[in-house]
Amino acid sequence: MMSKIEIKRIDEKEANLVVGLFNQYRMFYGKFSDLGMAKAFIDARLENNESVIFVALDGGKPVGFTQLYPKYSSARLTKNWILNDLFVDADYRKQGIGEKLVKTAMNFARTQGSTFVQLETAVDNFTAQSLYEQIGFVKQGPDEEFLLYKIEIK
Repeated sequence: MMSKIEIKRIDEKEANLVVGLFNQYRMFYGKFSDLGMAKAFIDARLENNESVIFVALDGGKPVGFTQLYPKYSSARLTKNWILNDLFVDADYRKQGIGEKLVKTAMNFARTQGSTFVQLETAVDNFTAQSLYEQIGFVKQGPDEEFLLYKIEIK
């Protein structure tokens, strides 16, 4: 099952690989479906070099993605990363794809000289919380809607 899953970083010419998944991700968080807006948003992030996106492919079919945004630290003199989006198509869940995407993001951050990766997830997204904690992310504290997690990169 997992042997045919490939994780790759996409550039602006490959944005269409994640537009549908990004739209589904937004809908998961209660936003309305709008493929045009989703495409414009992803295109702008990639064209302006404002995010890094990894896609999980099953024989060329996009089945999951993660999007990272830079977070600069003046004190540490580093560029760290916020893992802002993680989504796996419902038909491909429970196969380790989310974990593979997160670990790919962590490895990328490590190669960039980062000191940490952080993320947030909904307080009721227990599946994601379990994944992040199993990988080693540490809960930083709750607020009304989201939990903040952080992992040091060594």
